[in-house]
Amino acid sequence: MTLYHGQPAPDVDGSDWALFLDIDGTLLDYADHPEAVIVSDGLRDLLAGLERKLGGAVAFVTGRPVATVDRLFAPLKLPAAGVFGLEHRLVPGGPVEIMGTPADLEALADELEAEFAEDNVYIERKGAVLGVHTRAAPHLLSRATELVEKALARLPQGYRLLHGNIGFELMPLEAIKGSAIRRFMMERPFAGRRPVFIGDDTTDEPGYEAANELGGISIRVRPNGPTAARYMLADVGTTIAWLERQLGSDG
Repeated sequence: MTLYHGQPAPDVDGSDWALFLDIDGTLLDYADHPEAVIVSDGLRDLLAGLERKLGGAVAFVTGRPVATVDRLFAPLKLPAAGVFGLEHRLVPGGPVEIMGTPADLEALADELEAEFAEDNVYIERKGAVLGVHTRAAPHLLSRATELVEKALARLPQGYRLLHGNIGFELMPLEAIKGSAIRRFMMERPFAGRRPVFIGDDTTDEPGYEAANELGGISIRVRPNGPTAARYMLADVGTTIAWLERQLGSDG
């Protein structure tokens, strides 16, 4: 990764590209609780329009479970990689492949919920991934991190702790957004197109790397340090405006 210097995201010519989108911090502003976000009808219409323009080559690549994404964006059901690629829906409205929840991770989630029962720390159970959100209680981030780092010593090998903008995620090593993008790029209608990935967080870095390696475009929203993304967008509003411009382009 290199330190980002602020090159704005370029417009994308033509309709032979594949669009991969993170959700939180990219399409939606963060909320204190992940379920408190609001998806506007305008955003749904924008995504549906991009799906039509790109012949279906639009997919969510997110840390959220696919079921949660469907609930937020209903009735829209785009292809999606949920839980950092541990869940996949390769076609719109199709079946979702889901990795099960390990018992040891369930036990750790129970412990954390008991520890922070009186605090504004949200423990998000996402199958094989455990999310800890401290946006509403930032002073407890270090305590939560300490507890999970200690728990790593007793968990089976193969887990990693990935820090983000509002907390952290405990996940299997195979949960990587870049791998999810590569999988989509092997399937129609994504295959043979130029990938464009937009994200905003450290969890999105493997996605930027994959887009770069596949000859595509990597864009980070609000970059604030070293990143593999080659372009930037200033915030969620700027990202939506950029997507609207691509939809309206005849290029």
